[in-house]
Amino acid sequence: MLQDNKNQRSDEIRRGQGFISDVHKKMSRVAQEFAAGELNRTQFLHIYDRYQRQILLIAQLIAESDPTGWREAITDGEDTVEIRRRYESMPIGLSVYSNRSGMPIETVGDFQVEPELVTPMFDAYASATAEIFQAAVRNIELENGGWLCFVRGHHTSLLALFSFEPASFQVSLIEKLHADFEVANVKHLAEGETDPAQLAHSFYSLVEQTQFGVVPPRQY
Repeated sequence: MLQDNKNQRSDEIRRGQGFISDVHKKMSRVAQEFAAGELNRTQFLHIYDRYQRQILLIAQLIAESDPTGWREAITDGEDTVEIRRRYESMPIGLSVYSNRSGMPIETVGDFQVEPELVTPMFDAYASATAEIFQAAVRNIELENGGWLCFVRGHHTSLLALFSFEPASFQVSLIEKLHADFEVANVKHLAEGETDPAQLAHSFYSLVEQTQFGVVPPRQY
């Protein structure tokens, strides 16, 4: 009986150590996905923290006299798919401004941003090079936890409001859609035409769908 218990303990220690090794691989994969822009910062931090806590808990249980409860201990709380979904950055609203007048051309979705936040963005761009401006205040975290993304074009500027800090792939997509908007409407915009009825829109339906080509959740 004692030998059986000893063998069972050894088996559980071996399995626990194998699980820790697998979690380390998952942590590396999550870091790579964040680097590739597939996860936003909040998603990465919460998922990575969950993995760290799992490793610490299993290591502690293995060090104790009875390590057989490690499987049950790590099943508590949200799994990583739930974490990813909870902290997924979603577009809330968009607003397009004329660079010439500084006035909004059209707003779509729930874009409730105070003018005193928008005006300094235009002022900062006017007094600095595009490289300096974009590096400094491209994304701004708001007091309510949302994020405001500013994209400057030749004729217009796009402000996109997100629920969390957008992943880099979302920022890249916003830039591409705004560039296409300016290309599609170059004649009207060059002539100062800002009537929404005369402009072709390349991105507004995405706010209604509340997603920008979101990467499908993965099971880690």
